[in-house]
Amino acid sequence: MRRFANAQGGVLYIGKRYDGSVCGLADSKKPMEDIPNKVRDALGLIVDVDLITENGLDVIKITVEENPYSVNYKGEYHYRTGSTKQLLQGSALTNFLLRKTGKNWDSVPLENVSVEDLNKESFDIFHREAIRSGRMSKDDLKLSNQDLNAKTSLTSP
Repeated sequence: MRRFANAQGGVLYIGKRYDGSVCGLADSKKPMEDIPNKVRDALGLIVDVDLITENGLDVIKITVEENPYSVNYKGEYHYRTGSTKQLLQGSALTNFLLRKTGKNWDSVPLENVSVEDLNKESFDIFHREAIRSGRMSKDDLKLSNQDLNAKTSLTSP
């Protein structure tokens, strides 16, 4: 479920084979009660669970919407792509979490870093590129590096 929620959402059928043919469920009452509660308790997700009948047989249809926030299970994040489930680790996990929060790596403040720790050349490049791109004027860049940092939140307070 979390893989669907972390990707584009999806539908899961219980009582159908991979080829789409119906095999049905012998007892659909207990799963209809258990599935919504277990998904909610384990993942914090509310999913649509519907009982449908095809060819006279019971099939459970579980619809999972894409979640705007990342969903983990026991501290692991997965992403469904194609027919595979990918365990997200390292930079893939970082990029996924940033994307889910609507941020880019360069918009995340660095903790325990002061302006003095930053390279003067980096500020020079920033000044040059900010003027070149038209995002800042020369007057804007008359600020000290400390004031510039405070206005742009390059580091955490």
